[in-house]
Amino acid sequence: MATPDPETIARPLGSSDIGLMRDLLRMFGRAFDDTPTYTAAQPDDAYLAHLLGSDTFIAVAALQGEGEVVVGGLAAYVLPKFERVRSEVYLYDLAVADTHRRRGIATALIAELRRIAAARGAWVVFVQADYGDDPAVALYTKLGTREDVMHFDIAVE
Repeated sequence: MATPDPETIARPLGSSDIGLMRDLLRMFGRAFDDTPTYTAAQPDDAYLAHLLGSDTFIAVAALQGEGEVVVGGLAAYVLPKFERVRSEVYLYDLAVADTHRRRGIATALIAELRRIAAARGAWVVFVQADYGDDPAVALYTKLGTREDVMHFDIAVE
């Protein structure tokens, strides 16, 4: 496994990290080739501060250098369970800038998410990957157990 650049750190974002969250959103837009979704209608600062300070959302940014340039990141949701007193963490988005891939940054981001999940009492982190996204499938296969499931989007009226 590649080791991340020593100047790159994976750091959780808190309610005061609005600027870094906006940088993370822009990086997601570029990485997913879907800039409008991640930048055209961003929430206001109060919404982002509330989200970043909540117990049910986790954002981790891979930051490089003293200027804290966002070169990767993830967004995850904590899902409290009803059948036991525990939770699961759903890794919703993970991306690394094209210029910084294959350096172990995604693995470092997931390691930080696992640390946060354990501190919050979660018993598992789960993530979906699309067929054909071979780099993601390889990463998640290296880190976890694969389960083939179906996913359905049910529209809300």
